[in-house]
Amino acid sequence: MQHIKHLIAAVVTTVFAASALAQNITVTDAWARATVQGQKATGAFMKITAKDNAKLVGVSSPVAGVAEVHEMKMDKDVMKMAALPNGLDLPAGKAVELKPGGYHVMLMDLKAPLVKDTTIPLMLTVQDAKGVKSTVELKLLVGTQPSAMPNHEHKH
Repeated sequence: MQHIKHLIAAVVTTVFAASALAQNITVTDAWARATVQGQKATGAFMKITAKDNAKLVGVSSPVAGVAEVHEMKMDKDVMKMAALPNGLDLPAGKAVELKPGGYHVMLMDLKAPLVKDTTIPLMLTVQDAKGVKSTVELKLLVGTQPSAMPNHEHKH
């Protein structure tokens, strides 16, 4: 049964490119943290690799009223979290990891709890070096830790 569950999850997490721009983006290990009743925010995590220099300039999901790319960092002895107003650089050929305690997607004003072993849609807006924007649509598995999801390559 577990094997079938992983197969279904792999099929569900197939990613669709929404535009046909020359931006090549690979997203791996994408997941969102499950929530409990009444919890209004959570994080989403992944590794993003751009073939050419690009920037993650926006995120959105119908499950959240607000979605932002955030950075957590230590400032003296205090952990601080803040939105990245100018986006997140995606250097050519270098995997940029969005993970707990570092860069991540914050999903806020959640419309309902995110239940473990379900999926949620997430749209990434990426801008290439020429300023052209494209959208990558993802289906993220909801869990309590990084999933062993297959890697996805997105060519648009």
